[in-house]
Amino acid sequence: MNRWKDWYEQGKRDYTRALLDIQYGYYEWACFTLQQSSEKVIKALGLVRGITLWGHSLTEMLKRLRQDLEIPEEVLDSVRLLDMYYIPPRYPNGFAAGKPADYFTER
Repeated sequence: MNRWKDWYEQGKRDYTRALLDIQYGYYEWACFTLQQSSEKVIKALGLVRGITLWGHSLTEMLKRLRQDLEIPEEVLDSVRLLDMYYIPPRYPNGFAAGKPADYFTER
């Protein structure tokens, strides 16, 4: 059974959650949740095309999809940024000092 719609719907829900994180000033979690949202939507796209994508690198997943699908360069640039939000927003040891909330702002 192809579960692309489950992945897509959860990705949309994660996006809505990220908006709540922004609203309440949890910017580090908004960054991570947006990365997760994008990951799920990209995996849904893969499933629609009959490709099961593994891992968490948005860039690598889109490179795989790019073999069969045109992916604009600006989208690849955006996912390269989102890839940096997979680990550092969650763990204090992602920085020399301080906690993730010290480093992520609304901007």
